[in-house]
Amino acid sequence: MSHRSLLIASSSFLILGALASAMPAHAQVDDEIVVTAQRRAQNIQDVPISVTAVSGDFLESIGAVDITDIQKITPNATIEAARGSNSTLIAFIRGIGQQDPLWGFEPGVGIYVDDVYVARPQGSVLDIFDVERVEVLRGPQGTLYGRNTIGGAIKYVTKGLNMEDPELKARVNVGSYGQFDQTVSGSIPVSDTFAIGAAIANYQRNGFGENLNTGADHYDKDVLAGRISAEWAPSDALNFRFAADMTKDDSNAKHGHRLLPSADGTIAVTRSEYDTRAGAGDKNKVETKGASFTASWDASETITLKSITAYREGETETPIDFDALPQQDFDVPATYADDQFSQEFQLLYNSDRLSGVAGLYYLDGSASGKFDVILESLFGGATVFQAGDQSKENLSAYADFTYDVNDKLSVSAGGRYTEDKTIADVRRDFLLGLGSPALGGTGTLLVTQTDFQGLERKDTNFSPRVAVNYKVTDNTNLYGSFSQGFKAGGFDPRAREDLDPLGLSQAGFAPETVDSYELGIKGKLLDNRLTYAIAGFVANYDDQQITVQNGVDTDNDGTNDTFVSSVFNAGQSKYKGLEFEGALRLSDDFTLTAVAGYIDTDIEEIISAGVNIADQFVTQNTPEITSRFGFIYTHDLAENGGLTFTGSAAYRDDYNLFNQPLAGFAPTATFPNGGPAIDPDAYTVFDLGVTWTSESERWDFGVYARNLTDERARVAAYNFAGPNQLGADGAYSAFYRAPRTVTATLGFKY
Repeated sequence: MSHRSLLIASSSFLILGALASAMPAHAQVDDEIVVTAQRRAQNIQDVPISVTAVSGDFLESIGAVDITDIQKITPNATIEAARGSNSTLIAFIRGIGQQDPLWGFEPGVGIYVDDVYVARPQGSVLDIFDVERVEVLRGPQGTLYGRNTIGGAIKYVTKGLNMEDPELKARVNVGSYGQFDQTVSGSIPVSDTFAIGAAIANYQRNGFGENLNTGADHYDKDVLAGRISAEWAPSDALNFRFAADMTKDDSNAKHGHRLLPSADGTIAVTRSEYDTRAGAGDKNKVETKGASFTASWDASETITLKSITAYREGETETPIDFDALPQQDFDVPATYADDQFSQEFQLLYNSDRLSGVAGLYYLDGSASGKFDVILESLFGGATVFQAGDQSKENLSAYADFTYDVNDKLSVSAGGRYTEDKTIADVRRDFLLGLGSPALGGTGTLLVTQTDFQGLERKDTNFSPRVAVNYKVTDNTNLYGSFSQGFKAGGFDPRAREDLDPLGLSQAGFAPETVDSYELGIKGKLLDNRLTYAIAGFVANYDDQQITVQNGVDTDNDGTNDTFVSSVFNAGQSKYKGLEFEGALRLSDDFTLTAVAGYIDTDIEEIISAGVNIADQFVTQNTPEITSRFGFIYTHDLAENGGLTFTGSAAYRDDYNLFNQPLAGFAPTATFPNGGPAIDPDAYTVFDLGVTWTSESERWDFGVYARNLTDERARVAAYNFAGPNQLGADGAYSAFYRAPRTVTATLGFKY
C-alpha cells in the first residue's frame, strides 16, 4: 500500500469514525429503511449482510442517469458500461466480476429485475425510470436468490401498482449535448382487486464527440424502453403479477479514442478523448425484452408460497473498430443473441422465532454469437471468423433460515446445491479476403482452425452460509458471517484447436469458488441522528477464471498475424477490506453522507510449467480506495413549496482494467516513441443539484450539474499494440465516462 493510499485511507477512516457512510433516502416504512435482501421485508439494520439500498426518488434527486451511477454510492464496486457499448454492463464487487461479455462467460455479479435473474450483460445498463429502489448485495449470493452469483447481486425493483387510486408520473429532461429525455408512467385500478400499469421512456442525446471519419456522433444516446404490468389480488392471501419489458438501444457504436498515431505517422491522435476516426461503421443495435409472471399465496399466517416464471431474450449487432482508424484493418463486425427461461418456487416461513426461505430454481439459457476479425494488412486481406453457442442448464435447491435464540441473539444457516450443465459449439475459420460470408463479406475459406461440436461439462457444488447477529442495544447490531460462492466452468469461445495438440481446451475451464468471511456492525447514535454500517471482510478466491488474449506470429516473420485466447484457472487470491456506510442528520434540514471502501487484493498463486507467475498478474476493475462524501439540504418555502440542494464528491483510486497491467510499452520499430499507460489514474467527480418541489408535491423542477471539473476518466481499453500488436496499426484505445454535463428536469405526478 503506497504512502498516498495510506494517507487517503487514514483520513477517510478518521472522518468515518465520526460520520460513517451513506444510506440516504432509501425505501422507508415508518422511518425505517426496509429492504428485501433476504427475500423478505426487513429493517436494513437487522440484516446480517452488507447491502446498499437507495430509492428511485433519491437517484432522481441526484440526477442519476442509469444503473452505473450506483457505483458512486457503493463501496468497493465497479459498475460500468462495457467498452464499445452503451448498454452492456461490466460489474465487479469486492474484486470479483467478469470483464469479458462474450457468450462463453457468465457475469460474476448477478443482475435481478423484480427477482428475475438476467443471465447476460448485454442490455443490462438499466436506465433509472419507474424504479422503486435498487439494492446492492456485496459478497457471494446463493442461499437466498434464484441464481448463484459469486461476487454479489444488484436488485432493480420496479414500482408496484396502486390498487386503490390512479397514478400518473411524467418527466422531461433537457441538457448538455442536446439531451432530451421523456418518461411517462402510470397505473389504473380497474376494480378493487385488479390494476394495470405502464411506463415508457425515450432517451436522446447527441454525442460527446464525433467520428471524424464519418461525421457521425460518438458517445451519443438513442434508447427507447417500455414496461407494462398487471396485478390481481382476488383475496388478501392471493396475488398475481404479470410484467413485460423491452429496451431498444440504437445509439451509435463506440469505437474509442486511439492513444497512438497511425503506424506511418500520417494520422494523428484526436484532440478530444471522445473523438474517433473509426471506419468500421456506426450503426449499432441492442434489443432486449422479457416477461415474467409471479404468483404468491399466503397459505397460512406463517407460510407463503411463491412462483416466479420468466423468459428473456436479446439481440445485438455491433461493429467494433479495434484500431480506431479509417482503413478496414482490425475491424470486427459482430452479432450476439441470447435467450433464457427460468422457473423458481419459493416457500417463505415467518413465525415468532423462526423465519426464512427455501426454494427450487431452474434456468435454461443459451447465448451465441459470431464475429469477424478483418485484417486488410495481412496477405492482401484476411479474416478470422469466430462463432459459437453455449447453453446453460442450471438446477438448484437452496434454503436459508434465521432462528431468534432470544431477544438479542439470532443465528442464520443456509445452503445451496447446484448442478450446472454447459454444452458448447466453437468454430474458428481463417479466410482469405475481407469478411466472412456469414457476416456479409467476400472471403474464401483457407483453413478451419477450430471445429468443436457438442462439448459438454457438468459442475456440481454445495455452498453453505452461516451468520450470527447479536443486538447489543436496541440501536446496535453486531454480526459475523461465513459464506461460499461458486461460478460454474465453461468453454473458451475463442479456443484454438489447431494449437492445442493435447486437446486441453475441449475440457474447458473449471469453476471458480470463494470463501468469504465478514464481520460488521450496524447502528444508530446521537438520538438516531447518526446511522452507520461498518463491515470488514476477507475473501479467499480459488481457481479464478482469467482470460488472456495475445497477438501471435505463426510464420515467424516478426509480425503477429493472428491472436490466441486462453482461459485458465488462477490458483489462489486473497481479498480483504473495510467498508463504511452511514448518514449524519445535523438538523431536520441538513444531512451529511459518506461512503468509503478499502480493499487489499493479492493474487498469490498462478502455476505455469511448475513456476508461480502470480507476480505478473493484478486484480482488475478494483480500486484500492473508493469514497463519496455528500450533503442534502432542504429549505421550506412555505406556500411556495420547498428546495432541496444536493452535492457530492466521489473518489476512485487508480486501478487496472485487466489482469495484466497496461503500463505502456517501450519503443518498437512500428512505434519508436512507445506507448503511454492506459490504466485509469485516480480521479474525483463533483456533482451538484437543486430541486424545487411544489407545496402539493405534484410539480418539481431541478437542475443538476455532473462532473463539474470535467474529469475525463477512463473506464475501458483495447491493447493490441507494441509487443502484442495485431494489424498494421495495432489497437491502443481508451473509453471514457461522461464529461461535464448540466441537465434541467421538469416532473409532474398525480
